[in-house]
Amino acid sequence: MSEIGIIEPHDLMLKLPKDGWRLEKGGILSEICVRYEQVGNPLPDGGNIIFVCHALTGDAHVIGYRPGERPGIDQPSGWWEGMIGPGMGIDTDRFCVICANILGGCAGTTGPSSTNPATGEPYGSLFPEITMGDIVDVHRALLHQLGFKRIAAVVGGSFGGMQALEWAIRHPEDMERCVLVASAATLNTQALAFDIVARHAIIQDPNWKHGDYYKGPRPVAGLANARRLAHITYLSQQVMDDKFGREKREEWLQQGNDFHTQVRRDFKTYFQIESYLEYQGQKFVKRFDANSYLHITRALDSYDPEETFGSLEAAVRNIRAQGLLVSLSGDWLFTREQAGRLVKACLTEGKNISYCHLYAPAGHDAFLTHISELKLVMRAFLTATATRDPSTLNREEAEAFKAFAQQIPEGARVLDIGCGDGTLLKQVALSQRAHCVGLEKELPKVIQALHSGINVLMADIDTDLRHMPDHAFDVSIISHTIQVLRHPDRMMKQLLRVSNWALIAFPNFGYLGMRFSLLFSGRMPRTREFPYEWYNTPNIHNCTLKDFADFCGQFGLKAKLLSCHSASWLGKLLITLGLPNLGADGVILRLTQDESKETLHGQRTERID
Repeated sequence: MSEIGIIEPHDLMLKLPKDGWRLEKGGILSEICVRYEQVGNPLPDGGNIIFVCHALTGDAHVIGYRPGERPGIDQPSGWWEGMIGPGMGIDTDRFCVICANILGGCAGTTGPSSTNPATGEPYGSLFPEITMGDIVDVHRALLHQLGFKRIAAVVGGSFGGMQALEWAIRHPEDMERCVLVASAATLNTQALAFDIVARHAIIQDPNWKHGDYYKGPRPVAGLANARRLAHITYLSQQVMDDKFGREKREEWLQQGNDFHTQVRRDFKTYFQIESYLEYQGQKFVKRFDANSYLHITRALDSYDPEETFGSLEAAVRNIRAQGLLVSLSGDWLFTREQAGRLVKACLTEGKNISYCHLYAPAGHDAFLTHISELKLVMRAFLTATATRDPSTLNREEAEAFKAFAQQIPEGARVLDIGCGDGTLLKQVALSQRAHCVGLEKELPKVIQALHSGINVLMADIDTDLRHMPDHAFDVSIISHTIQVLRHPDRMMKQLLRVSNWALIAFPNFGYLGMRFSLLFSGRMPRTREFPYEWYNTPNIHNCTLKDFADFCGQFGLKAKLLSCHSASWLGKLLITLGLPNLGADGVILRLTQDESKETLHGQRTERID
């Protein structure tokens, strides 16, 4: 049950210029009313406001109960219950949430069904064409009239994510953070096709009458069919199979012969999936307007910042907000590949972008219905702070971080491959004022890294590096990661494509203590650098300093030994005597392309034993 209670909607008439509000396509509205809802208390400067942009057929009621509903008896009716509220993904104890119905809609904000001041009748066919930019500008005008110029974040899912993106592009000074969930920069061709067919279903309904139907029967059949078609895109095939399969409607099978004859004549079926689609269509026509559906989907289909700016990179160039993009595994309406293109464009332009790909087999609507992981990701990103103060690091950690930081130029663009919880990258960012991005495949660590305030991309570091843009970084960090990779040779080929050089740290299996352990015990050793049993170790490619030297020579790389460390006095002595392969339990090297085919053997002054 929602703890929010009843949320009262508010209507606000925007203060417009004398000649009205001019839309991007040339239309003019002489008045605009905006309906919005607010949860939580805003700070005077708006610094804790999160504006939530709703999806295609959503509305401002994002959380809680509507007037007339009974808390504790009725179910809360907000469309993002569980995501917003005290202690939730968007924490209303900390943030004030505002959500407004979009321009062109039918839930309170001016749209085709609103009264046209010039005629005293609904706009109908006279309602002007709208764009994504128009929708965003009306949202922004609402906030300005409420007294807020800069807010904490703009958040949106699906169509709402596109609004958030357009807002960040169009008015980069307005927000600190921007979140897109199950969204992308444009619709793909398949999604366009579904929208086109849905609009045809409406306009071919004989009751549509070019939009002037408000005094007579409405095109409910066409609108219901449009909704049925849309619902097919909201669920994955797996969920449809699990939920409906080829099950039949038992109540229909028990009817008499006359009923079955009528079913056949109407070309209906007995499948449960038809019953579901029928229910969704009939429910939808009770709350939505066909003209609104036509105008909004056309604005959705037409949105293409890449076309407007010439490239996706140019489109995101002015973004200043810290960004988060979340894609869902079962979503074929907004795919992982589409999300990847947007992330890559942001990386190319040096933007602050984080990315998560969540397991959500339910499909596109999972961002509304299966939010347990999404809630954690959102909360971590929106409440980002330092997870570990430098003073809490132990001596060994502090020395290791310092050794890395000293090698990185101030202000450098840094990629940490296998960044873990982000602690190392956070310290590099603080000490060197570096622009840092981490790659990490484990969601709990991604969430920790997000909470530390760094940019982190959820990715398989064995394979996803190849999707990174060329020379997007000055330096890459691989700290205790190379030995857990399945294909370190493939990763190295990509590494120096995305960055100019790399800092690599790995545990040295040639360390004296390791040799002694194998020699005298005959068992796989366990040390500070190798604290695992043989059967549960993540290390699948253990190597020595000599092994790595041979590796570099084979793949045309040049490695310079920067530092060695050892926990024992004997190891430190051996390092001092120029025997790092024998004395060091861990090493740090600088890796570059070897234009002259020189190897680690040719570069080092130390002896490797």
